Amino acid sequence: MANLLDQLKTMTTVVADSGDINSIKAYKPTDSTTNPSLIATAAGMPEYQSIVDDVLSHARESLGDSADDKEVAAAAFKTLAVAFGRKILDIVPGRVSTEVDARLSFDKEKTLAAARDIIHQYDQAGISRKRILVKIASTWEGIQAAKELEEEGIHCNLTLLFGMHQAVACADAKVTLISPFVGRILDWYKNDTGKDYKGADDPGVHSVTEIYDYYKKFGIKTVVMGASFRNTGEIIELAGCDLLTIAPKLLKELQETEGTLERKLDPEKAKSENIEKISMDEATFEKMHAENRMAHDKLKEGIEGFSKALEELEQLLAKRVSELKKDHEPVGAK
Repeated sequence: MANLLDQLKTMTTVVADSGDINSIKAYKPTDSTTNPSLIATAAGMPEYQSIVDDVLSHARESLGDSADDKEVAAAAFKTLAVAFGRKILDIVPGRVSTEVDARLSFDKEKTLAAARDIIHQYDQAGISRKRILVKIASTWEGIQAAKELEEEGIHCNLTLLFGMHQAVACADAKVTLISPFVGRILDWYKNDTGKDYKGADDPGVHSVTEIYDYYKKFGIKTVVMGASFRNTGEIIELAGCDLLTIAPKLLKELQETEGTLERKLDPEKAKSENIEKISMDEATFEKMHAENRMAHDKLKEGIEGFSKALEELEQLLAKRVSELKKDHEPVGAK
């Protein structure tokens, strides 16, 4: 009997949710996605020190010897996620998602500039735009930036998505892919109600199912990638979703579990559902967002968490610049 991971791959595109290149090699996903927390973790692992050091070396060369350590670290920070993305693309046959600085989430113009810079780096490396998804937080400003980027041929992954209002706005913007966060929704409801949820009763599962059915009902081309899983039960309940991005620990559990995996999400079934079309504009978006306590809380928390991870990454790079400088000082130098 086939394991659950192999069966899942027959109905859903499996994506590795990791910056750990060795884990990605082990589970052979089609695509891979990263976020600031994952990149910061990977950058601190000894086996990836050479990637970090290469990025710092190139930053030093481009800025010149007169640049101070802080400038070198800042320049390296802008290219490190792409450096990891390029390594990942050597392994996966599909796409990698590279995230825009979360601290720009409420600034449309700065988000546009950062996204274009990410794509420029991949262009310079000779990597097709078809293999890149630029990851942007699902704020109103982020979604409107993604609309412009998609019109320029830059494909986007709208992340930190917790509510139907965000999903509808992304559909209207014709973004390539959305990443509704299953586990973080579950976390909020468990904390808010004190209850435990399992299977189809999981509020995160319910949210992704609702969004998937809405998209398929109305023939929306934006694809749905469930993300942020807490257990394999959530994954099993979303079998058939367009894509699922799964952490290595849960990929391992699926690979080691045998049984029959039933398809739960199906586009033909969704077309027969009685679903009402939602009209979306900025005022409606902001009203629905304010009324959805979970989405409001988790979007804010997610942006703050990714921003903190980026600050930690900047500190890690600055520390490494200093270490490399000492390593290259002539013997006897003060």
